[in-house]
Amino acid sequence: MQCPLCNQDQVEDFHKDKRRQYLRCEGCELIFVPENEILSPALEKAEYDKHQNQPDDSGYRRFLNRCLEPLLKQLETQGVKAPEDIVGLDFGCGPGPTLSRMAEERGYVLADYDPFYAHKPELLKAQYDFITMTEVIEHVRHPRLVLDLLDRLLAASGTLAIMTKRRTEPEHFASWHYKNDPTHIRFYHLKSFEFIARHYGWKLTIIDKDVLFLSRS
Repeated sequence: MQCPLCNQDQVEDFHKDKRRQYLRCEGCELIFVPENEILSPALEKAEYDKHQNQPDDSGYRRFLNRCLEPLLKQLETQGVKAPEDIVGLDFGCGPGPTLSRMAEERGYVLADYDPFYAHKPELLKAQYDFITMTEVIEHVRHPRLVLDLLDRLLAASGTLAIMTKRRTEPEHFASWHYKNDPTHIRFYHLKSFEFIARHYGWKLTIIDKDVLFLSRS
C-alpha cells in the first residue's frame, strides 16, 4: 500500500477503533484511512447534506475569517494588483458557499468550486492569484492529484490557503474528535505540509494552529 500523498510504500498500522483503521506514512507522517474503508461518493454527499453552515451564520463567518483575514492582508501587502483585479478560487466551497461572499464584501473576486455542489469544470482551466481550501483537504481522497491540479491553477505569485486541524502527538489520536467525522480520511502533520512545500517548491507559512499558507513567492 502506498501513501496517497507522497507515494511511498513505507506505511504502518497506526490505530484502529470501532469505526475504521488508520495507517501512517513513515515518510511524510500523513495518517490516512485505507481505500476500502472510505465512504462511497453517495454516502459522502449524504453526510455533507447534513451540514448547516450558511453565509449569514456569524459564528461560521468568524471561523472562516481566521483564514481569510490574514490572506487578504497578505494580498494587500503585496500590492501588485488592486483588489478588484485579484481573482481567487474557493476549492471545496460546500453546500453553503460563504467565503466567496465574505471576500466579495471586501472587494475581491472569489469563484466557488465543489465536486458535489458547484461542479464547474471550466473553473479548473483558469489561473488564480489565491486558492482557499477551508476544512477541505482532510476530505480529499487523492491529495497528490488535487495538489498537482492546484499547482497548475496557481499564478506565478499565488498563495494556497489551507485550513485543517493538524495532528500532533500520536497518544492523543485515539481521543481526537476530528478523526470521528466519517468524511475525514486524511490527517496532516506539520511534516506532511513540509513535504508538500518541498515537492512543489512552495513557501510554507504557519498562520495559526489550523491555518497555513503555501505560496510561490
